[in-house]
Amino acid sequence: MKKILISSIATSALLFTISCKTDFDQDVNSIVVTKGSADFSKYVAVGNSLTSGYSNGALYVDGQNESFPSMMANQMKLAGGGEFKQPLMSDNLGGIPSVGVGNKLILAVVNGALAPVPASGVGTTTLANIFSSGPYQNMGVPGAKSFHLLAPGYGSAAGLATGTANPYFVRFSSSANATVLGDVMSQKPTFFSLWIGNNDVLGYATSGGDDSNPITPTNTFSQAYGILVSTLISQGAKGVVANIPNVTSLPFFTTVPYNPVPLDQASVSALNAQVFGPLKQILTAYGQGNRLQLLSLANNPLLLKDESLTNLSAQITGALIQAGVSPQQAGLMGVVFGQARHATAADLIPLTTSSVIGTAPSSPYAVSPFNKYGVTFPLEDKHVLRGKFGTGTDSEVDNVLTATTAFNGIIKSAADANNLAYVDANAKMIELAGASGISFDGVKYTTKFVTGGTFSLDGVHLTGRGYGLIANEFMKQINAKYGSTLPMVNINKYSGVKFP
Repeated sequence: MKKILISSIATSALLFTISCKTDFDQDVNSIVVTKGSADFSKYVAVGNSLTSGYSNGALYVDGQNESFPSMMANQMKLAGGGEFKQPLMSDNLGGIPSVGVGNKLILAVVNGALAPVPASGVGTTTLANIFSSGPYQNMGVPGAKSFHLLAPGYGSAAGLATGTANPYFVRFSSSANATVLGDVMSQKPTFFSLWIGNNDVLGYATSGGDDSNPITPTNTFSQAYGILVSTLISQGAKGVVANIPNVTSLPFFTTVPYNPVPLDQASVSALNAQVFGPLKQILTAYGQGNRLQLLSLANNPLLLKDESLTNLSAQITGALIQAGVSPQQAGLMGVVFGQARHATAADLIPLTTSSVIGTAPSSPYAVSPFNKYGVTFPLEDKHVLRGKFGTGTDSEVDNVLTATTAFNGIIKSAADANNLAYVDANAKMIELAGASGISFDGVKYTTKFVTGGTFSLDGVHLTGRGYGLIANEFMKQINAKYGSTLPMVNINKYSGVKFP
């Protein structure tokens, strides 16, 4: 089984530190902290997993204590901010065993190299409601989409079986019929942060656009977001909103290359002679020769199924029979390769796909030699977020980017119309993904998986240091909008990826 492994060289590079002068945006010792025109006495954070402190594929105590709203609340206390409570999990494993929510990921040595694996042990967090110890000012609910925050019963345990409820909100909702927004407003917030919308596109992307988790329709998002903002400001609260980063910047989609298949020369020659050469010749006769490539030691792209391609199964089968291949073998190859193509640089390979590349798929057509995922058997839709491939085909990547652009336009318009502080999280993520990354007090941060310092082991959510970067960006925009002087946090004091 192929896994993402981290080399010792990369590990050494991460652990190496450089001493240089501080480049804090503010010297907190020389600043008089003021609230400006804002009122931080009751700050409530609204959002999804990115607000909750979710990290390393789970929600757990240490991660929650390094959520960006918690960091902000500590700074707000210097300017009259009040208590900030979070619905803490019961331990640092993060799982909820009764509903199949697994433990957090940790780095461990696998086959002589470091790889992310689930932490061992049995989590102690249950669905027992803890609202009586609240209310909670961190109202980030992992998995929530925009419209979920308005849905009655989202915290009802009875709704878990039908998918209308969320186990995290079940733990701290005020009642079975409560809405997230209703529980927020019952606290009469004087200031709020709203970072929602990521899951409205991310679920589609991480599931490879296989339609199991569709993108939220733009009109649904617009309506939900409008209600959220208008309600949050209805009691006079001020606040800050943030947009959605493009998934193309996330390590979940940038770590696994489109051509990672390890083959020796003998395998390359055999596959070209027996499989890809003959098939490419047949496809060329139908003007589709670009679907498959002849392999080489330098270029071994993944094989995937592209459902937007014309299915040429019958044509392949007929041509192979004419060439003397047995009907049974020809039919098998026709089914396997009817909509197959090799990946290109436009395709995004999810981090989770690394564990199935080269393994045997569960399919009656996975017969030797067509029994290796991504090599001689096409990866299904869920394993690839497809990019554009020629005319007449769709692009799942473009679907995500188009929706993200539309949602971000809605968010920016709402911020402008309601005179709210606005965080361009997408621009910040692009900056972080650039060659120079972002430096803080002598430490360089990038989006590179594990060694970049900002993203946790799930490739989507941040480390404590990543959340520190986001907290500072939020506070910069709050200060700029409301004239406050909230001091920046020291990003480097928070946790990064932990090594064994």
